[in-house]
Amino acid sequence: MITTVIIGEKIMSSSNEAYSLNEKSSYGEKIGGKIHYSPTETLYLQENKKLVVIEGKKELSHEQLLRKLQRKNKRITINYPVYKDLRNRGHIVKTGLKYGAEFRVYKKGTNMGKDHAEWVLYPVREEEKTGWQEFSSKNRVAHSTKKKLLIAVVDDEERVTYYEVLWKKL
Repeated sequence: MITTVIIGEKIMSSSNEAYSLNEKSSYGEKIGGKIHYSPTETLYLQENKKLVVIEGKKELSHEQLLRKLQRKNKRITINYPVYKDLRNRGHIVKTGLKYGAEFRVYKKGTNMGKDHAEWVLYPVREEEKTGWQEFSSKNRVAHSTKKKLLIAVVDDEERVTYYEVLWKKL
């Protein structure tokens, strides 16, 4: 079991187990001699009994961690079901902030050092509305970065439906 500490907004570990899991399954990012985890990765690994989160001297339960993360990012309740679903399907999911997206998604079996993400992904709630300009902007980002656009629609029961948007030349 990996022991992580949460300091401010950073969740990290320097354990051998953290490095091993990073090498084997691409969880976390190596930064400054530690493995840093995103909020969604942390929730997923904690729920799957792969890590514990320590704040001060206290271990946080899954509910405590979710509430803490939710105070910093209201969208975690939309993002987490999508992350969980994709990881359960065998995909590698990383932050997509540099693409203006929530996530970038790698196909199963991807070599993280050599292959590129297949999709940029935007999770939305089923009842959210998106205008054509926003949709077009997301599509252009995906196209300009040579990735496919993936929209993940999350319903009230946290079921996820995916829509892939592709460019077609006529």
